[in-house]
Amino acid sequence: MHKIDLTQHGISVSEVHYNLPPSALYEHSIRYEKNATIAENGALVAYSGEKTGRSPKDKRVVRHPASENDIWWGPVNIPCDDKTFAINRQRALDYLNTRERLYCFDGFAGWDPRYRIKVRVICSRPYHALFMHTMLIRPTKEDLKNFGTPDFVIFNAGAFPANRLTTGMGSTTSIDLSFEDKEMVILGTEYAGEMKKGVFTVANYFGPKRGILSMHCSATADKETGVSSLLFGLSGTGKTTLSADPKRHLIGDDEHCWSGDGIFNIEGGCYAKAINLTPENEPDIFRALRFGAVLENVVLDEDHDVDYTDTSITQNTRGAYPIEFIQNAKIPCVASHPSDVIFLTCDAFGILPPVSSLSPSHAMYHFISGYTAKVAGTEMGITEPQATFSPCFGGPFLVWHPTKYAELLAEKMLTHNARVWLVNTGWGGGGYGVGKRISLKNTRAIIDAIHDGSLANANTERDPVFGFEVVTECPNVPAEILVPRNAWADKSDYEATAKKLAGLFNRNFETYAAGASAEVKAAAPKV
Repeated sequence: MHKIDLTQHGISVSEVHYNLPPSALYEHSIRYEKNATIAENGALVAYSGEKTGRSPKDKRVVRHPASENDIWWGPVNIPCDDKTFAINRQRALDYLNTRERLYCFDGFAGWDPRYRIKVRVICSRPYHALFMHTMLIRPTKEDLKNFGTPDFVIFNAGAFPANRLTTGMGSTTSIDLSFEDKEMVILGTEYAGEMKKGVFTVANYFGPKRGILSMHCSATADKETGVSSLLFGLSGTGKTTLSADPKRHLIGDDEHCWSGDGIFNIEGGCYAKAINLTPENEPDIFRALRFGAVLENVVLDEDHDVDYTDTSITQNTRGAYPIEFIQNAKIPCVASHPSDVIFLTCDAFGILPPVSSLSPSHAMYHFISGYTAKVAGTEMGITEPQATFSPCFGGPFLVWHPTKYAELLAEKMLTHNARVWLVNTGWGGGGYGVGKRISLKNTRAIIDAIHDGSLANANTERDPVFGFEVVTECPNVPAEILVPRNAWADKSDYEATAKKLAGLFNRNFETYAAGASAEVKAAAPKV
């Protein structure tokens, strides 16, 4: 067993298991974890307890003179002071020091060795150690010998609550980040995704400082040329599904950076939704959930097969697996500059075109907006779509003001001649309940035409409300669905709904207008 001394972090536990292989972490999970088991497919099944999703209202960032002017303070980055951080850190250490054994994992965030962040995770649950072994980039024995001082340390004492009487605590859950101490402290939640998104938040802070754009997106690359393509999109827009493209290499499904040298994946694994997973709809993910993967909060049947339809514990069932478990993954997960940047939106109002081309100012506007629409729940009798906006398609993980990321995107697009597209995977010919969902077949044909360059010179017409260029011809896609207005039976209804959606965009953008340039403001829809 590798030895590691954690006394420099204030930890005195003598039994510390360092960078254990998955087989040993399986053994420890079965022996020491409550209810941990092995599914028939070979994945470790573990349970996160009461919290089965992230707790964004409980995230705190230390307000420090060195970084306070960089940070977009507000509901995403709630400030706390040094003393509160020190109290919570000590509380985490006190808990960890009472444990019989601890687990430590050293790994990397970022596949490009020039920009990678050395991350150390210290935790009490073997499932958390296996999760981060999966989600970070796994070091070689040589890497470990030369690992040195980590750039960032996560203290996961999630089984122990925060003290509600501590200044600034909103609950017994607290996820605290200090960019100066380069530490993260987790109390009161055992949901593993907090560690993953903590690392992404760190990348979102330090990346822009070095002129690197950190992005919440999936990425693929051409198998011959290595030229990449980025797919941004909120949940339910098709980001993961469309990046599983047998014709292209997968660079990653969720978190990337764009540097002066190209793009690279931040992570060493994928953390996929497992709800209703079938070998037909997601064959790559289904096959990747095997020995070495972690299944979180799923229900097993009597034969230990996973019942992916059972959401009795949570709707947010998840599977984490190393990226090399995907057959098409390119290892190392790096690629050259993107030829195309694609914003995916599922527009349930049926107004946005299946595909449109965006100018740099329109690209910045739609990037800052981060729009999609969800079909409302029927429990209150509401059938009208609900607009959702998340800046830069990753609002909960931003550290700087959204315009910082948008400016970096525009600068890199112009430098590397990347085209930007808005692709609607939602409804056409009418909104939800009237029109039809754009088929996956048609969306795939659009993505193929973007990648092979045939849309770059296609005919377009300007949308009178949104101002972008609507593509009017695309190979293997019926022309009648490409211009939304033409696909609606009731043209006056179309005009009214378009105005309504434009109004929602404009209202949302008021939050960011003060930091946006005149060109970006001019890209707003005209009502």
